[in-house]
Amino acid sequence: MHKIILGFLFILFYGCNTLESDLPIVIKMNKNWQFKGVDTLEWKKATVPGNVFTDLLDHKIIAPPFIKNNEERVQWVSDKSWEYKTTFTLSDEILKKQNIELNFEGLDTYAKIYINGNYQLDTDNAFKKYSISLKDIPISKSNELRIVFQNTKSFENSAKLNSNYKLPEGNRIYTRKAQFQYGWDWGPKLNTSGIWKPITLNAWNDLKFKNIYIKQKEIDKEKALLSVEIIIESSSNKNIQLFTKINTDIISSNIALKKGKHTYKVPIEIINPKLWWTHNLGNPYLYNFNFQLISDGKIKDEKSIKKGIRTIKLITKKDTIGESFYFELNGKPVYVKGANYIPQNSFQNKVTNQHYEKLLSDVVESNMNMLRVWGGGIYENDIFYDLCDQKGILVWQDFMFACAMYPGDIEFLANVEEEAEQQIKNLRNHASIALWCGNNENSEGWKRWGWQNNRTKKEKEEIWGDYLAVFDTILPNAVAEFSETDYWETSPKYGRGNPKYQTEGDAHDWWVWHDGYPFEHFEKNVPRFMSEFGFQSFPSFETMKYINQTEEVTLMTDSWKSHQKHARGLKLIFDYMERDYKVPTNDADYIYVSQLLQAKGIVMGIEAHRRAKPTNMGTLYWQLNDCWPAISWSSIDYFGNWKALQYKAKKAFENILISSVIENGNVKTFVINDTFEYLKGNLKLRVIDFYGKEYLRKDTIITVKENESRPVHQAEFNAVFKDIKSEIVLITEFNNEKSYFYFSKPKNLNLPKGDIQQKISKTKEGFSITLKSDVLQKDVFLFTKEKGHFSDNFFDLMPNEIKILEFKTTKTSLDDLQIKTLNKIL
Repeated sequence: MHKIILGFLFILFYGCNTLESDLPIVIKMNKNWQFKGVDTLEWKKATVPGNVFTDLLDHKIIAPPFIKNNEERVQWVSDKSWEYKTTFTLSDEILKKQNIELNFEGLDTYAKIYINGNYQLDTDNAFKKYSISLKDIPISKSNELRIVFQNTKSFENSAKLNSNYKLPEGNRIYTRKAQFQYGWDWGPKLNTSGIWKPITLNAWNDLKFKNIYIKQKEIDKEKALLSVEIIIESSSNKNIQLFTKINTDIISSNIALKKGKHTYKVPIEIINPKLWWTHNLGNPYLYNFNFQLISDGKIKDEKSIKKGIRTIKLITKKDTIGESFYFELNGKPVYVKGANYIPQNSFQNKVTNQHYEKLLSDVVESNMNMLRVWGGGIYENDIFYDLCDQKGILVWQDFMFACAMYPGDIEFLANVEEEAEQQIKNLRNHASIALWCGNNENSEGWKRWGWQNNRTKKEKEEIWGDYLAVFDTILPNAVAEFSETDYWETSPKYGRGNPKYQTEGDAHDWWVWHDGYPFEHFEKNVPRFMSEFGFQSFPSFETMKYINQTEEVTLMTDSWKSHQKHARGLKLIFDYMERDYKVPTNDADYIYVSQLLQAKGIVMGIEAHRRAKPTNMGTLYWQLNDCWPAISWSSIDYFGNWKALQYKAKKAFENILISSVIENGNVKTFVINDTFEYLKGNLKLRVIDFYGKEYLRKDTIITVKENESRPVHQAEFNAVFKDIKSEIVLITEFNNEKSYFYFSKPKNLNLPKGDIQQKISKTKEGFSITLKSDVLQKDVFLFTKEKGHFSDNFFDLMPNEIKILEFKTTKTSLDDLQIKTLNKIL
């Protein structure tokens, strides 16, 4: 066992910086690219990484598919085959290296690779990395790399012909690439092709790190026992030194290398380790690990890894209800709060590091501690997981299979096995990875969506056998072999048609929305862990204007309708709106109320889930973000604007939540404590009318245990105030937290007329806005044409309350601030 060593090794390590460097040379192959259709002659400039759609857009050959109904006009792009080429020069220094390799991090999807006109290999998986050794083929100083991408349909149609059965859901199941690109009920059909991830040239001599895995053996408050498993590739047998630096501490190891690729283990003990926590429960502390290979007085290779030390377990145990489903972080049960995440753009090359930083900062600001990376998208870029580590966000990671039954032939299974190994190894050092899940809704679809209809017993057995081969054998075996993370076969465990969906595993509850059930359904049907539930709304005014390419907010065009991908979506929004709100006739008001409607339903679900703790231990709504401008389930639209849901979810996800609900005619108030601290304080209850007249005041000292939800008050408010229930609000306060509870649906509230006084002052980061009104103002919505972010929005302003909020922007003036409220609409 190596313990942390200080002293002369510290000097020795830093002395290595004066050694001669013989590090691998890594060159990004992102220059001089050209592309064309295989059936055309003219080569045009291309961007790599990228895809054929964005290259065509750059040359104005196609119309922007994200505006109006242009999506329909670009479908021909996916039906064609395309080729890309570049030239690259190898310096004398590179040519002298013992090893030269081209690494392809992501090719989409069916490609043939040629170097200097000579065929090298075929690719058939956008989620796999490929490499070519240039030492094995004829090369010179100047070389040509050409990649020919064949359209996916030709391969898919061939696979379909060779299949014994027609499998759900269409051609996409045969191709290992982002499934959402074939169209979804929130996204466009834009089936991309091209070099979607970097290509690099790597050159090195006799030694190289192939992989480093920091494996956790035993962790407690006193110590952390780690085993660093390092795969080193060596051209010969030799003795080398490995220096491991952990923050400022050093370990030196002498290793007798064997020729070839071999795994070497370095045990490490860290005394009194700082543990990694989610941001809402502690510090997401990351240790800085740096590894150096020293041989023949030279630094041969160097790698750095940021690693959070923690334990994370999925606890599924039989109990009196059914079977638990919760995550245990560092030995403590953690209540999960968050959303489902999809790719941020249909064209992945358009997602910048700034996009990742902003969205994940929004997640933290909104008090979310988990994102589920949904199985119809992509394994995200490394920066996504790096930021989740840094910001203390857990990640539920789906494998990329969704809403379908997949083939089971030998070639397909081998392809999946390689994909799984690569992706698990790539992510296993991330503290944020909490779970690997096999698929999204495949099992539910097979058992509930009619996919078995009109099939023979033999056919059903073989299709289900192919399912088990992937999700019950290949994937769990890979997760167990290459990581320490738990595996979950499918999400949800049971479809909503099975009564066990409430008592075991995770649940997707789509009775609300798809089946038209009222929002109150969420309050009476709470599962052990809600991993999907959702409701649609319109996006921001900015996004609607962009879709329509108009200056005004309007629903009087046909363009925006092509951005609603759910066949019944518009009718469902209208039907639900009629139940709870007066339906506006003004287009801008309708968009505003649609967002209030979405927020009302989802927050009702969130609060019901949290009140049911510890029976329920998690709530992830569908969905956080959009991949294009759309009417969808997202709480943050394509341009990064927060909808009403995001603001109200932020409040509903606070560590300490006050939540009231009507049960049997009584108003029952809960305090939910997600912290690991004992709470004691004054519970204040007031009932006022919308002009500020007080009808009731009550104070009582209460306590709430750590990690507990408990009812703290119950009264017959509903009966006592039944004659004025449309004119009053219950205000509950505890330890600086506050909640507002109304006794009537929004459409029945007798909201008064009244003005809002406003004062705007300039600040370093934008503007400070002070609001005040003589009457209660419901769902105050501030908006402006200026780009920026309001610290709060869609809030209730109590009578004579002074509300101060910030508008963060780079703009120097805020002359067009406007305000909508339900008062004005109703």
